[in-house]
Parts: sequence; C-alpha cells; structure tokens
Amino acid sequence: MGCRVFPGPTRELIPECATHEEEKVRKIPRCMSTQHPDNATVPFFASSSVLAGEEEIREAFYSYSHLGCDEQMWDMEGKENDTYVVKKLLSFYEEFFRTHVLGEDLRLTLRVPNPTYEPAEAKILLECLESIPRSFDAARLFYGGDVAPIGEVILPMTTSARCLDRIYRYYTEQIIARQHRRFRDDDITISEWIGRSYPESIQVIPLFEDVESMLRAASIVEEYLQDKDMSDQRVFLARSDTAMNYGLVAAALTNKIALADFGDLAVRSGVRIHPIIGMGSAPFRGGLSPLTVERVGREYPSVVTFTIQSAFKYDYSPEQVKSACDYLRNRPIGTPAPVDRVRAIALIKGYSESYRSRVVELAPQINRMSRHVPSRRARKLHIGLFGYARELDGVSLPRAISFTCSLYSLGLPPELVAFDALSRDDLAFIREEYPSFTEIVAEALRFTDMEGPLMTDSLRSSLQRAGFDCSPDPEHLQIVRRMRELFGRNDGAQLGDLMLRAALVRRFLG
Repeated sequence: MGCRVFPGPTRELIPECATHEEEKVRKIPRCMSTQHPDNATVPFFASSSVLAGEEEIREAFYSYSHLGCDEQMWDMEGKENDTYVVKKLLSFYEEFFRTHVLGEDLRLTLRVPNPTYEPAEAKILLECLESIPRSFDAARLFYGGDVAPIGEVILPMTTSARCLDRIYRYYTEQIIARQHRRFRDDDITISEWIGRSYPESIQVIPLFEDVESMLRAASIVEEYLQDKDMSDQRVFLARSDTAMNYGLVAAALTNKIALADFGDLAVRSGVRIHPIIGMGSAPFRGGLSPLTVERVGREYPSVVTFTIQSAFKYDYSPEQVKSACDYLRNRPIGTPAPVDRVRAIALIKGYSESYRSRVVELAPQINRMSRHVPSRRARKLHIGLFGYARELDGVSLPRAISFTCSLYSLGLPPELVAFDALSRDDLAFIREEYPSFTEIVAEALRFTDMEGPLMTDSLRSSLQRAGFDCSPDPEHLQIVRRMRELFGRNDGAQLGDLMLRAALVRRFLG
C-alpha cells in the first residue's frame, strides 16, 4: 500500500485509503476569511465604504467562491450580525452551495461574545448557540441530508478552561438535552413538538489574546480536554491585540512559545491540535498579505489556518489573493520551531514594559488621531485588554486597526515603538527566533518619518546601529507630513481623506 505525506500538524505518513478520521483532518480549513476592517480599498460589491448587513453575506460568498477561502468567521462579538447567515447563503447562492457543501467542503464559524468579560453582550452568546440547530435544519432541507453547517464557535479572550467548558456544556446540556423533556408527565417531549435538534455537540475554539493566557494556553486546553473524548481540537492565537498591548516582539515570541507548547500537548495527549493565527496585512499585526504568504508560512510551520483579513482580500487584485490562498491551502504543515522559553519570557517582560510605557506617553496623540480613521465596518467597541492592566492607570486606546493607522499617520509605525529598548544581544536572539523581524522592521521603515517629532534620538541611533537604512516612500511621507500639519492646527476636515490616501499607498488601513 502506497503512502503520502499528509498535510496535517504532525506531517504523519498515512495510507492512501484515508480513514474517516484522516478525512476529517484533511478538511481542517486553511484560509479563514474574517471581517477585520483593515482595508483601504472598498470592495466592488459594497454600496458604501462601511460594510454592513446583507453585504457581509455577499462578502462571505465572494470569499468562498472567488478568493479561495475555505472558512468564514462570522463575528457576533461587538457587532450586530445576522444569525440567519446560513439560510441566506443557501437561498441567495443556491447553485454554488449545491456543489460546495457548507459544513463539509466549506466552514462557517461563529465568533461569539465572552460573558466573563463582556456581560452586556452575554445573552447574545445564547442567541448564537440557539441558532446552530436552526441552521442545521435549514441545511438539511437544502441538502436533503444531515449536514451541520456550523459545528464550532470561537471564544475570544479565553483565560481559563472553565470559559470553554461552560459553552460546551450549555450547548449539550441545555439546548440539546432539553429536547427530551416532557412538558408534563402526560404530554409530548420538546423534540416531538418542534423536531429533533442537531448537531448533538459543538467544538469550542479558544482564542487567546493576552500574553499571560497565551503562555498558559496549552495548559488551559489540556484541562478543557480532560473529560472529553476528542481526537481533534482547533486553537486560535491572536496577534493584533497582543501586539497593541505588549509590542511587536512580545506578540511574535509569545505566539511562538504557545505554538511550541501546543506541539508538546499534541504529543502528550494524542489529540491533534490545529492552530489558527490571526494576522493582518500591517507588519505590526502579523504582516500577512498576498505578497508575504511564503515568508509567513515558513515562519509559522505548524499553523494550519491563517486569517484572511479585509486588506488581504481587497487591497490586492483578486488574482493575487486567489493565488496566495491556493498556496496557503496546499502548503505542508510542519512541526513548531523550538523556542528558548526562559530567554524569550525574560525578553518579553522587559521589552513590553518599555513598550507600554512609551504607548502611555503617546496615548493622547493616538486617541486624537484615531477619531479621523475611516470606518470600514459597522461595529461596536471591542472591550480590549489594554485597560485591564492596573499599572497603566486606566489608559484607554482605540481598537488595534485604528491604533496602528494612527501611529502610521503620525509618522511612527508601531513596529518601531520600544525598538531602542532592545540590546545587541536581544536583537541577535530575536533574529534567531523570529527570522521575519528584519524584513518586518524594514517594511515599517518605508513609511516612517525619520525627522518627525515622534522619532527620538535614541530610536534613530538604535535603528542605525542595528543596520537599518530608512528610505521612506516619498508619496507616503508627503501625505504624513501634511496630516501632521493639519493635526497640529486641530484642522481635522481633511485628515480622514489623507489617511485613506496614505493607506492606499501602504495597502492596508491599519
């Protein structure tokens, strides 16, 4: 019997006649289209610059059918989204979904609110979970068989196994189990009244967003799995909020530590772990674009699924996007790179303290500039994690995309904040553990004003000593200086338009 290299997290050899379990692993999505509003270019199908409502249904279809994404994250956290998305997709685009089965060939995954940190949104979680059996019924009518179009939910800001377990148990022990109850002893059951509810269980994907939780992520998942009979578990590592809260270097090293820990957990537990990493096109937010997929794929060999955010989708040609998604879907998955955990954690601690101190100094300017960042999605405020830290005295910041855009607009890309806190030995270690670092910083320097007021002598000298040469994009530099002039005069009338012009040069908003 012949063998082939199976593109799963452990690169195991499997026989050509794949079993059901192996087939399930093969269908783990690779390209997760998301609704992150980091795009400069407005998609062709949008009626305005702010995407909302039915246009996000159209966007999901477009991502599946034209761009090559095999998963759509449907964000129910922080925005008023549509719980009838499955019914609408199947009815609006019947021909496509007849041959591309939702729930098998393609995935739709709900991102739900976390009641622990978002009490005002808590009951939306219950609405999301209640919608899953209803979506199953819509798919069963459409396909004429049992297909679960939604089988997983993403829990943001995961900090404990209990957070995950509550969702898992609420679904199985409340939504599913209650169907067997009778209204009265002499009456029918709920399922006899409204029909059986499926699927009988769902998987909960933890999304780790802060450094402390990410360093404990494998332990949290291990605890969650202890009383569950699972062969596969997806896990999600944030990059944007982690970078905003702790800095570029801390975010990258923490991601790498967590990925290495998940590799160890898979070996120890026998459960296949399938990592997802959330990256935007801005270098600060991960630097994943159609131009960098090979580099990013090499940097994170064990990551199975990458997020395809809005700038990736709309600030490049459809041909470039499709080719990049094809690459990500077909790249072989390897094992995580080993990390010197002790050295990395020590560096993360010192660097993030310097980064956070500098961001607190810059916060008034960031917040003022962020008011002019163009909107791209109709959404509410994400609670974020920055304000949780007591040492920051309650300093609040905009969302990660607006934060990034604001600093680029001020002439100091966030990738450079606290770079001067890194010693020569630190830089040598970072370049060894995080090979993309040099290219990431070089990309940011293309959009830096080396003579701007936020560029300190210390930072300028540190960049020069590290061998970086700044050759800024002349068009972007001119726009930034004009923005700063208006900003200094408190003249905000043109700032939004200028921000957009600069974002079009960069190919991302923030």
